[in-house]
Amino acid sequence: MPEHFDTDVAVIGYGPTGLVGALSFATKGASVIAFERDHDIYARARAVTINDWTMRIFQDLGIDERVEKVIEPQDQLRWKTYDGQEILRAKQPPSALGTRNTKPRFFSIYQPTMEAELRRCAEEADGIEVRYGAEVTGVEQDGTGVTITARDRATGQETTTRARYALAADGGSSPTRKLLGIPMLGDTDPQLWIVIDCRVKRWWPDRDLLTFWSDKERPVVDIALSAGNHRWEIPLKQGETEADFRTPEQVWPLLDAMGMTPDDVEIHQHAFYRHHVRAAETWRRGRVFLAGDAAHLMPPWAGAGMQSGMRDAHNLAWKLSRVLRGDMDAAMLDTYEAERRPNVEFFTQIAVQFGRVIKQQVSSEELEAMNAVPENTVTPYEEPMMAPPVLDAGGWLRGEVADASIVGRMIPQPVVADTVGLRRRLDELLGDGFVLLGADTDPRTLLTAEEKAQWDALGARYLSVRPKTAYTQGPDELVDLEEVLLGWFARYGVQAIALRPDRFVAASDKAGLAVPAL
Repeated sequence: MPEHFDTDVAVIGYGPTGLVGALSFATKGASVIAFERDHDIYARARAVTINDWTMRIFQDLGIDERVEKVIEPQDQLRWKTYDGQEILRAKQPPSALGTRNTKPRFFSIYQPTMEAELRRCAEEADGIEVRYGAEVTGVEQDGTGVTITARDRATGQETTTRARYALAADGGSSPTRKLLGIPMLGDTDPQLWIVIDCRVKRWWPDRDLLTFWSDKERPVVDIALSAGNHRWEIPLKQGETEADFRTPEQVWPLLDAMGMTPDDVEIHQHAFYRHHVRAAETWRRGRVFLAGDAAHLMPPWAGAGMQSGMRDAHNLAWKLSRVLRGDMDAAMLDTYEAERRPNVEFFTQIAVQFGRVIKQQVSSEELEAMNAVPENTVTPYEEPMMAPPVLDAGGWLRGEVADASIVGRMIPQPVVADTVGLRRRLDELLGDGFVLLGADTDPRTLLTAEEKAQWDALGARYLSVRPKTAYTQGPDELVDLEEVLLGWFARYGVQAIALRPDRFVAASDKAGLAVPAL
């Protein structure tokens, strides 16, 4: 008799990471049962931004247009002092990853509003069941699956659910991580911060700029959120406690120092928090994977905490869904932490250093080193927080990951045309799977019979990118309308690449186009 499973994947925790995980699994054909202890969305806006990488994930899930309606482009930031001196103003360059309209790299969000839209998208998706009010109290696993014990918080009734795998996205205090006996390593900064969320009453000059008030004693993050909201994040001074800021009247002097008045905003809510630099010792125990805050915590300065969780879930989903179908070996799951942990650490260190700059804790020599532009690089230099994503070595890649290598990079997403002239963003014509892409050449001609058999087994497509000044020659071709892709290939000196479903380059003809080894 075949073993019975209630679902392919159990998702524990249904915040942004769990939601993107559920949607990612479902769109790739896996069934999901999600457990969420609360019925309502957490009312406080924790995250404040998403970028073009996250929007490309939403595009893969078919929800980017809906999300874009509840967020707002953010294209400038500045540093200023309390005496009104503007130290620096920077305009974000346009995205290369292909967001839908004006191609911004960053968006301001109001998390409860965006999260509500994500929930609505998930409600309309096939294959997702959500059990609200269900608190997971037990996670047991064996060689073939995971048994989840959950208690209904209203009735006390217990249920057991059998899943093939589980994703724990239940926050920084993750009960699942504790049930698995996985320690959380790292530090927590003792500095206490107050977060003040306000409803906007009227526009004020440069409200749309992300502003960092640079000061050794009271640095501030001042950011416009979407849907008519605004936020300030302010550290408490030595000797100040939460008791000093219990009421809006007590909070107002903090905003008054930055020129705000009750004519401008109404304080909606405020809360206190500390910055963490912590990560779980391992992100996997058998068939259970940790993601988001359950796996790692970082300071907010880089705006990458929530987004890193979403990227965790999406990375795991495209791999696990193929393992469940039998298309890939279960060893593929070992690449989840190998790829995601270095990327999270990268953004964590950016956040730490960025925070030191804002708090004026860096020396002039350190600041000069941070701002130094590397010489003789193949890849055009961009500030690390803004640069397109790159995977680190150690994951499912073939070849060196370096400045002069195309391997590990996310492919740009211009508007392209198919052979009859249908114009679409690149991903819409690539499809959902592996693609071998040739620069004005058929990539099949660069493969051995054995290599082609390997890619065929993964259901790969083979496409050629033609210049817009040439004729197309067959149905499996794309036209480089914006003259982006062929130049990108040429920069790294390659004729063909193998793209993963998440649009990262797995291999190139430089290092060999065989399927990467596990």
